[in-house]
Amino acid sequence: MSSTVSSQTILSAPLLAHSSLANTARILFAATMVALGILGLIYGDFAVQWQRIPIAQLPGRVVLAYLSAAVELLGGIGLLIASTRPVAARALVIFVLLWAVLLKLPAVIFVPQMEATWLGLGEITVILAGAWVLFASHANGWESQRLSGLVGTRGTRHARWLFALSLPTIGLSHFIYLPQTLELVPAWLPFPTGWAYLTGAGNIAACLGILFGVWPRLAAILEAAMLSIITLLVWGPGLFTHAGDRMQWTAFVISAAIAGAAWVVAGSYRRE
Repeated sequence: MSSTVSSQTILSAPLLAHSSLANTARILFAATMVALGILGLIYGDFAVQWQRIPIAQLPGRVVLAYLSAAVELLGGIGLLIASTRPVAARALVIFVLLWAVLLKLPAVIFVPQMEATWLGLGEITVILAGAWVLFASHANGWESQRLSGLVGTRGTRHARWLFALSLPTIGLSHFIYLPQTLELVPAWLPFPTGWAYLTGAGNIAACLGILFGVWPRLAAILEAAMLSIITLLVWGPGLFTHAGDRMQWTAFVISAAIAGAAWVVAGSYRRE
């Protein structure tokens, strides 16, 4: 029975292990988790606004911050090692799910009319989608039997849907918060408003392409590439001009994690 389950699991997985894009994406995503964990250990705190704890005097806050950093660090390292990859993927998907449900979803429920709350949730659910793809691709026999909708081919497909549905929350923010978006566009780029609208529309177009199966692999790759370029152009320079600024490093790493998760989703598609 165990050998049968293992064979079915291998056959139902999206063959991530044989994709150079998938392997590179996993390494990138793992590196961002390691970096996020290191930042947490250095500062003894959560990732600023992305992991904001609403209660400043929460008992055991510092301990929780260090535990979170440890999960990120060890989870990222675990993704780099074949023998620990399934456990690491499992731990990270649970960790990011709790991150989204406990820290981001309440704001959406209480202030649904504010797009910023949806943006905050969407950024984290993109990371969750990437972690989910890795979890779905490295499920064990028990998980394949009991969690068939969450692992294997079906789980990967559902993770792609979550990724796609997260993108409009990011894209719409470019239109609704245009002045704030323009402040992030590098000064040397001409037509900043055009770039803000183009990238916002790009997020929405990628969502539609993935959901409706219109060149979904290309849509996911272009989305991941766009997020990577934004990370480098918007947050990369600050690492040199404000090297000692915690916010710059955190913003860069979180943005890189979002881009890395997008690459993981893109790598889950087989080249046709």
